[in-house]
Amino acid sequence: MAIGEKAKVFINGRLIGFHREPQDLVKDLVKKRRQGKIDQQVNIALHEDTNEIYINTDSGRVQRPLIVVEGAAPKITEDIVKQIKDGKIVWQDLVNKGFVEYLDSEEEENALVAAEEKELTKEHTHLEISGIAALSIISSMIPYVEHNLSGRSLHGAKMAKQALGLGAINYNLRSDTEAHLLYYPQKEIVTTKTMDLLHIAERPQAQNFVVAILPFYGFNSLDAAVLNKGSIDRGLGRSAYYRSYEAEEIRYPGGQVDKFEVPKEETIGQMGPEAYNHLGEDGLAELEQYVKEKEIIIGRTSPPRFLEEVSEFGIIQEKRRESSVGIRKGKPGYIDKVMVTEGESGNKLVKIKIRGEMIPEPGDKFASKHGQKGVCGALIPEEDMPFTETGLRPDLIMNPHSVPSRMTIGHLLEMLAGKAGALSAETIDGTGFDNVKEKELRKILLEHGFRSDGKEVFYDGISGKKMDGEIFVGVISYRRLFHMVAHKMQARSRGPVQMLTRQPTEGKEKEGGLRFGEMEGETLVGHGAAMLLQEKFIEDSDKVTELVCEKCGVIAINDHIRNKKYCPICNSSKVYPVEMAYGFKLLLDELKALGIMPKINITDKV
Repeated sequence: MAIGEKAKVFINGRLIGFHREPQDLVKDLVKKRRQGKIDQQVNIALHEDTNEIYINTDSGRVQRPLIVVEGAAPKITEDIVKQIKDGKIVWQDLVNKGFVEYLDSEEEENALVAAEEKELTKEHTHLEISGIAALSIISSMIPYVEHNLSGRSLHGAKMAKQALGLGAINYNLRSDTEAHLLYYPQKEIVTTKTMDLLHIAERPQAQNFVVAILPFYGFNSLDAAVLNKGSIDRGLGRSAYYRSYEAEEIRYPGGQVDKFEVPKEETIGQMGPEAYNHLGEDGLAELEQYVKEKEIIIGRTSPPRFLEEVSEFGIIQEKRRESSVGIRKGKPGYIDKVMVTEGESGNKLVKIKIRGEMIPEPGDKFASKHGQKGVCGALIPEEDMPFTETGLRPDLIMNPHSVPSRMTIGHLLEMLAGKAGALSAETIDGTGFDNVKEKELRKILLEHGFRSDGKEVFYDGISGKKMDGEIFVGVISYRRLFHMVAHKMQARSRGPVQMLTRQPTEGKEKEGGLRFGEMEGETLVGHGAAMLLQEKFIEDSDKVTELVCEKCGVIAINDHIRNKKYCPICNSSKVYPVEMAYGFKLLLDELKALGIMPKINITDKV
């Protein structure tokens, strides 16, 4: 047999030889793996189209466990299931005995996997342990996940990492730079098996909202949501924001040290008595005081940067400089904890934790587990909220337009299941692919005197009139995300500029401006708003008036001491003021430094 007809055998991508009977080789290797003679994490795949065998042993492969099927029957029998329940055998025993094996994406191509035992045929090689085994931990926590588009479930999974909850049980002892704590986290009504395995109910990160799906006077346009102010006043979505600040008494060469104290009037850079109102005698803020921005929480003075001159009496009077720590912009709060300890170098170290109360307000972000995210559009007084015949008012009103195009049917089913669970006083299992079905949910609702489709008649809270059509209303777990408008608000008229380019600084903390970039500029060009382009790029940024030589076209010198304006090259006094961006002037200087001489041709000398 010619070499071309033999199957190529690759191990981790390297060709190591050829084999005449590829099918027999693969079967033999898989059999040995199931017997434990080959490592369980080795994967063997046969590509019949290219006549190649790929054997993978390297790290970084994603594997998933599947039940081995032989002769249209799973290797895990009722007897084995009983032994597992009795604790006689554990998971690793199933793997060691070859009842369960791990497949990677390559070997999966050779497998025919059945979702359920009743689907098994002679062709099937494996059986799925559970539908949610194909999903990540976070994705498998989404109830009724099989009824959503995959993109929406991914959205929901990403936002789970941004949800506020009980981040750590010992939050009181910790001094994280930033931490959030939801005041009243709740055990969810609709759960999944993954949540039970992870004991999510013991450290929850959501609240059960009563949600109605209807438009409300335009306040929930697009993805906005209307919240009930009465619910907010009762603590819905309320959280604490912790921020830690630290400072150290640094020792400098020469024996000088920093000192925690209330800076005296003669201190260089002293901010005035109002800034130090909250400090005790030791220079540290006192517990449970409310501090606003630009107020000091750690008073500290440092030695001068340079040695002082000797006074006429021969005494060196050390003038100390201010180096206190104030709280960050837009993050006020109460002094929650003050810790005094020693740093690594043996210096005195202080950590102060600030606690701010974050009450939901318009602009704060909320999301369900199904990727239905939105910001609060308005807080509506409870008496103005729409209500049902029984007087129930929803906590949140969501826009109906956010469901059809996104096809998040899981969201609707969770609302229905939450309503059924709330009425029957029990949790509902919403595990993906294996959950309480819609028929059973409808039955529970009917038993409790409600419509089976979850719809109810609503009355307008403002006019008191009955609304046309029924409104879908249910209970669903919503998360408050850490994107809060109070931490994002930024405005600037005039403020600091960068030294190099003379353009406004960047970032909220530095009181910076918003970048009006290339693409934004292009939109103005498209609108034909040339003067607005000039205003944004020059006037609001780094406008400067420079003198330019008419003959040489270079930036001229304006000598204020000799009151003389002249060209540095030809000494001509025929120089004229030209308005330009300082960034442009900087470019000219940088080109000169590279040995390129740029020249400006002046035409219109007005």
